[in-house]
Amino acid sequence: QVLMVESGGGLVQAGGSLRLSCTVSGLTFDHRGMAWFRQAPGKEREGVCWSGAATSYADSVKGRFTISRDNAKDTLYLQMNSLKPEDTAMYYCAASVRGPWYSTLDPGDYNYWGQGTQVTVSS
Repeated sequence: QVLMVESGGGLVQAGGSLRLSCTVSGLTFDHRGMAWFRQAPGKEREGVCWSGAATSYADSVKGRFTISRDNAKDTLYLQMNSLKPEDTAMYYCAASVRGPWYSTLDPGDYNYWGQGTQVTVSS
């Protein structure tokens, strides 16, 4: 059974920082591309950043967010700095069906998802 558990969300003022974690069990973590997605009310799920053999970011978060992973701990991280009110959303970690050399932020390429952690940025 695959379990993916996010933590670290919360309420923060604009300009602040948060660090999200996603602990994974039940799959071979270091064989998977991993990503963070987010979904705001009334909006489609949006790919934020991907981690595999390299990293990639959506334009909206470049220079502010950093994705990292600890393969020894089967844990994915998202450091979010300079947060903006438009970053407010439910954040999800996800495991790609593709290997760690295929960068993708297409939700259709992900078959395991966490339950999400809420990030709220006040202005």
